[in-house]
Amino acid sequence: MSDPGNEFGEEPAVFDSEDEAALDAATLKGLADIEAGRFVSHDAVKRWLLSWGTDNPLPPPKCGE
Repeated sequence: MSDPGNEFGEEPAVFDSEDEAALDAATLKGLADIEAGRFVSHDAVKRWLLSWGTDNPLPPPKCGE
């Protein structure tokens, strides 16, 4: 269902929400994951994606890489 205030009739984004408490909780969880090392770095994802279509594609990166 599109937002009646959206002039282009686009669907709301994943994080479009009026539930501020849920957004705050998700933000705090994300920050805790980062602090605990539960993330994949941009560089690791970039290396993986650049390997696609090559003779030696890399496995998906793991948390902490």
